[in-house]
Amino acid sequence: MDANEKTDVHVLVVDDEISIRSVVKAAVSKMGFDCTVACDGIEALEVLNKTKVDVVITDIDMPRLNGIQLTKAIREQYDSDIIVMTGFIGDYSFGNVVAEGASDFMEKPINIKELMIRLRRILKERDMLARRNQAEAELKQSLLKLRKSLEDTIDALGRTVEMRDAYTAGHQKRVTELACKIAGEMNLTQDQQYGLRLAGGVHDIGKIRVPSEILSKPGCITDLEFKLIKTHVQSGYDILKNIEFTHPIAEMVLQHHERMNGSGYPRGLKETEILLEARILAVADVVEAIASHRPYRPARGIDVALEEIVANRGILYDPDVVDACVRLFHEKGYNLGS
Repeated sequence: MDANEKTDVHVLVVDDEISIRSVVKAAVSKMGFDCTVACDGIEALEVLNKTKVDVVITDIDMPRLNGIQLTKAIREQYDSDIIVMTGFIGDYSFGNVVAEGASDFMEKPINIKELMIRLRRILKERDMLARRNQAEAELKQSLLKLRKSLEDTIDALGRTVEMRDAYTAGHQKRVTELACKIAGEMNLTQDQQYGLRLAGGVHDIGKIRVPSEILSKPGCITDLEFKLIKTHVQSGYDILKNIEFTHPIAEMVLQHHERMNGSGYPRGLKETEILLEARILAVADVVEAIASHRPYRPARGIDVALEEIVANRGILYDPDVVDACVRLFHEKGYNLGS
């Protein structure tokens, strides 16, 4: 037995000839593997119902349930590889037998040495597959933990902004939810929607550098104060740019006040120069801002918000994004904060 070979292997030998069962079992046992025998397919299924079997070595021509029928049953119910044997090689082809679910196909009389070589190969392949599946499962678990940590960090950053600005408490959450709904309506991929959700959760993170008295100031703000507020996109970008996100989060945050005609800020980008996710955030941000209460004015309602984006469809806002947003409210019954 190979030094690296697994010893917790169970092989089931199925044949209606006792001499063949005995010879194959002896060879399998000599390799250090557990081996059980069965005289036909029915008895084999009884063993499989009670014991985890790695490889089944079966004859085809047997009473009650033949080897092809057994192979089909194993493929449907169990995680076992199957080596099929037959003395009637002219009646079957390798392709047909494998198509029924067999891992290998051999002609009788069996060359025991060759059978054991094939058994080792199948067991090695099973072990490699099991190791790969385990590695993939561990990687998936690690990615889930990393994703959860990232989401918790984004949530904490978002709540930091809202603690300084009570009037926009919940703004980032509502914008994020609406933006993701719009993205779904536009058939963006799940990965794109995930990136948009992260960006939405911190799109106003730069406001932590804006004096709180300006953010919560009732009534009109001065031109100078508005210039200070406009710096929040660059500040947000500066905070996020060195974090290695899997999506361009910092750039989405920087661009969410850009406009299709180039009248936005901070860089005056136009049309497709603006990331699609940022165009979606822009519409969601405007709709939420108009529909909700602000220190300097009462809430103006969703109808007014939708009128704004429709009136400036293709001018300030991406027409596809506007259309998707309007459908959500008019046809899908979406409500802010729902």
